[in-house]
Amino acid sequence: MAAVLDYSIENAPEIGKRLRDGEVGIFPCDTIYGLCGLADDEIADRLYEIKKRPQSKSFITLMTLEQVEESGLSVPADIISRWPAPLTAIVSDTDGSTKAVRVPSDDFVLSILSVSGPIFSTSVNISGEKSLLSFQDILPVFSESVDFIVNAPSVKGGMASTLIDATVSPYKILRKGAYII
Repeated sequence: MAAVLDYSIENAPEIGKRLRDGEVGIFPCDTIYGLCGLADDEIADRLYEIKKRPQSKSFITLMTLEQVEESGLSVPADIISRWPAPLTAIVSDTDGSTKAVRVPSDDFVLSILSVSGPIFSTSVNISGEKSLLSFQDILPVFSESVDFIVNAPSVKGGMASTLIDATVSPYKILRKGAYII
């Protein structure tokens, strides 16, 4: 049974530590609730299993600006200048692969990231189903499969991030969302 934590900035360090220690949890991000875990392959496997998602679909990586700058990812300067924002950009990695990255515009999530390091995030739903946007809807579906769920009174925006492919010029909008381009 998942631990239930209150949505407060005071709990952000504990949530960051839980993620850093390998736990998977659900909490409000800057757009909608996110199913989140540390950005590593083992945690990714667990997220795929929980979500029943094909492994051909990757996850968004949430980072602070400092973590993006230290990552070695090839992020165009005009994208960096827009962050933090509900704008996810697909960018090139040093190994030639691509990653979807966002710097969230939410103090709660940024506080978590400062403790945990980069995390994977995906909408809270079983793959192919509608995203769950409230604690009351999330708890019965995911309480047995995650380590913790944050109970927030409301979710800001309720709309997924805008997703762009920044590996092409001009950038290609892949999903219209909370960030207006």
